[in-house]
Amino acid sequence: MSHIDGSNAASHARAARLAGEPAADPRDRGGLRQPLLIARGLRKRFAVRGGLFGRTMAHVHAVDGVSFSIAKGETLGVVGESGCGKSTLARLLMRLVEPDAGELIFDGEAVGERTGLTLGELRKNVQMVFQDSSASLNPRMSVAESIAYGMRVHGATRDAARQTAHTLLEQVGLRAALFAARYPHELSGGQKQRVNIARALALNPRLLILDEAVSALDKSVEAQVLMLLRALKAQLNLTYLFISHDLHVVRYVSDRVLVMYLGEIVEIGPADDVYRNPGHPYTRALFGCQLDTDPRRRIAEAPLAGDPPNPVDPPPGCRFHPRCPYAEHVCTTRVPSLGDALAAPLHAVACHMHDAASAHTRAGDPPAGMPHAFRADGDASDARRPPDLLRS
Repeated sequence: MSHIDGSNAASHARAARLAGEPAADPRDRGGLRQPLLIARGLRKRFAVRGGLFGRTMAHVHAVDGVSFSIAKGETLGVVGESGCGKSTLARLLMRLVEPDAGELIFDGEAVGERTGLTLGELRKNVQMVFQDSSASLNPRMSVAESIAYGMRVHGATRDAARQTAHTLLEQVGLRAALFAARYPHELSGGQKQRVNIARALALNPRLLILDEAVSALDKSVEAQVLMLLRALKAQLNLTYLFISHDLHVVRYVSDRVLVMYLGEIVEIGPADDVYRNPGHPYTRALFGCQLDTDPRRRIAEAPLAGDPPNPVDPPPGCRFHPRCPYAEHVCTTRVPSLGDALAAPLHAVACHMHDAASAHTRAGDPPAGMPHAFRADGDASDARRPPDLLRS
């Protein structure tokens, strides 16, 4: 399917929004209510080798039993500390890294199964924008050549690929007459990331994975790129998986939020729900670490101190218990259940305090209230205000 076919998807999406229904898409396989992507039990461990013969000494638990779904047309934000497995998860979804266990279902079809979706078909439907905009571009290829390359690999003629590349440049806000013949070293950081977005759109994907796509940009350029992503989502009927450390940005762009810690999901739910009423102690501490310029909301010490445990030897039970102020014996021996993380509207929390049947003394009665940085009595309009206007 060529990129120009995306205009049909956009017109269907606009009509559906006007009718108050989920956006229809002529590329749809499983129906409007079928999640676009389902990840079930994804696991990836990397071998740590050593010794004279390079034997496997241990394994890094990068992603451990992760399950979730992404609805068509939504933006799922993924947050967590560095090293929690966010980028590995993104690469597992793209099959840039092969999982050790688990399955991936795209629009009702299992990926890699004999009667399901092939890897080539998955790559046409799922594309990725990486954090390092410079390293993502071939320095020996012009902007137009970089955008056209994927289309040429999938059988497009040189002229058709070049024409589509010029159209995409205009679509991401770069004049083709000025930028098509330039090379990466002649572009600013924001321009490079726009080129990467154009390249990701070249095969007319349905899902974009954005791995820290705006974190290296200054605030004004970041806001411009976020506005661009928001407009493209509406025009092309896209679905986003948005990975970022910037909690303000995640709140601004996301419909739902997934919180990872040490390779596992600890909380997932609607963005407003998670930000106004975070259930897991890690989520509360993470949000509380956001600095505020309001002197009445300044904190004397960080709510979350120290580093996560070694992923080579994660602690038993709840992996957050060595840093949790509410940890009890049950937290050190039993792994808390997240519940049905595949139920999209659900706000699920993997914590014994949210399990009335657990032996925790606060079972069924978790701490209430918000960390100071995201208090519910704050300005609610902040949630959808452009990130460059948010308090830092």
